Amino acid sequence: MLSTLLLALFYAATLCLAQLALPNPPYIPPDAANGARQSFGRLQPNPQWSNLLGNLLYFYEAQRSGKLPSTNRVSWRNSSTENDGKDVNLDLSGGYFDAGDFIKATFPLSAALTSICWGATDYGKAYDTTKQTAYLDDMLRWGLDWLMKAHPSDNTLYVLVGNTDTDDAYWGGDQGIPTYRPSYQINDTNPGTDAAAGASAAFSACSNLYANRGFGGPFSSPASLQNSSYADTLLTHAQQLYSFAVNASGGQKTYQTSVPATAKSYASSAYTDELTLAALLLSWATNSTSLYQDAENYYQQFKLAGNNGVFNWDSKTPGLAVLFAQMTQSSETLGGNLSSWQSEAERYFDRIVNKQGPAFLTEGGLLYYNGDSDDASINPALNAAMLLTRYAPLASTSEKKNSYIQFAQSQVDYVLGNNPMHGASLPHTRRTMPNMNPLVPYIVGSHPNSPSNPHSAMASGGNSASDIDTSPKEEAYVLYGAVIGGPDRRDRYFDIRSDWPETEVALDYNAPMLTLAAMHVLNGLNDPFFVNLTIGAYESSRPKGLPCDSAFPKGCAGPHLSRGAKIAIGVVVTVVGLLIIGLLAWYLRTLKRSKTA
Repeated sequence: MLSTLLLALFYAATLCLAQLALPNPPYIPPDAANGARQSFGRLQPNPQWSNLLGNLLYFYEAQRSGKLPSTNRVSWRNSSTENDGKDVNLDLSGGYFDAGDFIKATFPLSAALTSICWGATDYGKAYDTTKQTAYLDDMLRWGLDWLMKAHPSDNTLYVLVGNTDTDDAYWGGDQGIPTYRPSYQINDTNPGTDAAAGASAAFSACSNLYANRGFGGPFSSPASLQNSSYADTLLTHAQQLYSFAVNASGGQKTYQTSVPATAKSYASSAYTDELTLAALLLSWATNSTSLYQDAENYYQQFKLAGNNGVFNWDSKTPGLAVLFAQMTQSSETLGGNLSSWQSEAERYFDRIVNKQGPAFLTEGGLLYYNGDSDDASINPALNAAMLLTRYAPLASTSEKKNSYIQFAQSQVDYVLGNNPMHGASLPHTRRTMPNMNPLVPYIVGSHPNSPSNPHSAMASGGNSASDIDTSPKEEAYVLYGAVIGGPDRRDRYFDIRSDWPETEVALDYNAPMLTLAAMHVLNGLNDPFFVNLTIGAYESSRPKGLPCDSAFPKGCAGPHLSRGAKIAIGVVVTVVGLLIIGLLAWYLRTLKRSKTA
């Protein structure tokens, strides 16, 4: 009798921790040609948005590291890097390759997981109605389970696996990845406040999702992947990491201070935003008024109000006011002041919508932040669109609500094809003209006009870093659902593998688009913009010249000079030239006089 009871308890515990069963047959992204087929009738959910949501999730499966399961849907991927962590006697296999190469980086992974879990909490019904919830669960656990491995004790967190130098030098498939893959940690004496707090925020955000802790009001219920045991496990890691971030004996500092190897790819600008975000999300996960007050105090202590910068994997400050507002409207017990958070959020959004800087619109209408957008132009725009759309129902006036939604939609439409590269869009309009050569929706495999050469060592099929653009001529595999870096500030896109700022893929690039796609699944009946694009060959629309941006990719002769810099150089050259001519004339006159004398 006792053995039967124990067996039943063990089975119940195992069931509670188990993942959702994946669909059979599995969802496989349709051929890109499907993206040019209109959905007849106002279907709910819209088939094209449903496929886009599925494709965006599929991309993460293509980025998996470690031993792949039997349910792997990406036929050209293989198990890889299964010995990660052996140098520190740990199993750090699994997780995700961060971008187009083969390192695994905790800081951007945490940001991506936080964003995705936040979005699936607010717009979870979209995953349910499109039958993607099991894939969402599968994708999140692949990242979260690895993040738990990377946190083997209270005050230890592994922040990087792999060698940035050898990985950058290697261009090839997942079977030849260099085996020298060191593991780098932060700990109590060599801490990283931002990395620890960022991981804590990811665990809290995802614990909220698995515990069904939604924000109510204008937001949908969380995706139906509730699992109380898994939520509790995530919460334990969140609490430990938050304590580590606050109380480390080595003090509070950016993680690259302790682990310089992380600075090359993912240096953190500050830890203040991550610490505030970690306290705020943990307060929601534990219904803690004191943690909510800690978050408010951090916000004031670190002088985070008035920030007008970008929202991305490194800079979370612009999202804090939105999250504060969500939590305050949802819970009276936390003691927040909704109107104050509305004021701060709307101050930030009004500057964007009213073009008051520091961001500006490109000629084609893409929101652009100098510096941040230079290395990935689409990501800042999509993140802004995600925050604007999420906050819009909480706006203080209907006029603001409408302006936020319209601006956000303009950015989504730009990314999905309403941009100068398709030759069919006038600046700042959605007017289309027939018989033009259209390009490009900036999501791989979504439409025949999508980018065909993403910067991905695995998908390229090549094996030579020196011939990255020509060997092979055509990308070997379609990296379905990958959001690429995006065009330059002149709205030009070159589709060249070596031009990584434009063509590279990354975990955090897909995150905001996932949430935006979920929003459209719930609220939109119309097809994504790319469905109406005329199919056209890229070569007919290729920009003239070569790409030249902040990263100086192959083919770039040097940095662009601003118009003012060119004028200044011209003035200097002219003055120097006149001075030289004057001196030469003076010398010749003097020489002539001496000969006459």
